[in-house]
Amino acid sequence: MSELDRAREIINEVDREMAELFCRRMEAVKTVAKYKQERGLPVLDASREAAVIERNSALVENDELRPYYVNFITNNMEVSRAFQHRLLEGMRVAYSGVPGAFANIAAMRIFPDGTPVSFPDFRSAYESVEKGECDCAVLPIENSHAGDVTQVMDLAFFGSLHMTGIYDLQVVQNLLGVPGSRISQVTKVISHQQALDQCAQYIRDHNFTPEGATNTAVAAKQVAINADPSVAAIASIETAKLYGLQVLERNINESSVNTTRFAVFSKAAKAENTADRHFFLFFTVKNEAGCLAKAINAIGDAGFNMKALKSRPTKELIWEYYFSAEVEGNVHTEKGKALLHNLEEICSSVKVLGTYDRELQLKG
Repeated sequence: MSELDRAREIINEVDREMAELFCRRMEAVKTVAKYKQERGLPVLDASREAAVIERNSALVENDELRPYYVNFITNNMEVSRAFQHRLLEGMRVAYSGVPGAFANIAAMRIFPDGTPVSFPDFRSAYESVEKGECDCAVLPIENSHAGDVTQVMDLAFFGSLHMTGIYDLQVVQNLLGVPGSRISQVTKVISHQQALDQCAQYIRDHNFTPEGATNTAVAAKQVAINADPSVAAIASIETAKLYGLQVLERNINESSVNTTRFAVFSKAAKAENTADRHFFLFFTVKNEAGCLAKAINAIGDAGFNMKALKSRPTKELIWEYYFSAEVEGNVHTEKGKALLHNLEEICSSVKVLGTYDRELQLKG
């Protein structure tokens, strides 16, 4: 047998082994896809892929071959993602509003292979996941200009779902009217209260009468149906395209960096991951002197940085509040578990809403 024949025989043998290993790998990918569907996680996990490339490339001692192996494993992961995308095509993603709402835009960008499912309000979208009608819900939790979406935070506190990721969507509000209308004809603007707040100065400058709607896209749909040139909506460009409206003026936000934070909620919690660098925490304290201070100090004394602390009435007992905290650090470490144990001794109730590695920007 010649050296060439022997080399080809080795390649054939390795290819057979690689085919078997490929099938094993893709069977494992099915499990990964199911895990992501149950927890409302996107297919791409860039930090995980970077870690795999770094770890596996170190196994190749030959400096000449290592760059080619990096290409090889990168291509493997692209194939894996393509397979996961196909498996997740039936994933049902709940959001509040109608097509064109910012939540709808966020849902489609986080889960491009999923099926977005519209609900009339935050509660029904949230409860659809609790009931098993949808796999996850994409809901706004905060806007950089208008503040917290308190209805969603209340649902998160009282509900059973877990938060599995935070995503930022830049919000650009636009004035939309019926075809052929002009700004000079507009006397009233309709939109979600958050959008009205974001454009308050613009509304005052033009002496428009604001009117609230369930969300921005519902407002746009209403304007399109009524076909009244004196009434305009404040909503996204995508919404204008959906409902055949004319863009009367773009970018009417008071802030040019207006961003909404969206959280993904699912029935199942993420597996404990010591790479997660942030967590959301809910707690209540007894109405006794020093109790809140003890809870706050416990977080700092354990070495965690509390980025934000907010309070909301529990609505169950008058003048009783729950607190939500965003904390930097990993709650799944021994230090984190010790913190939770300490808080349980101090507080009336403690609930970790969810953990995540980093906040991701949603691109258009």
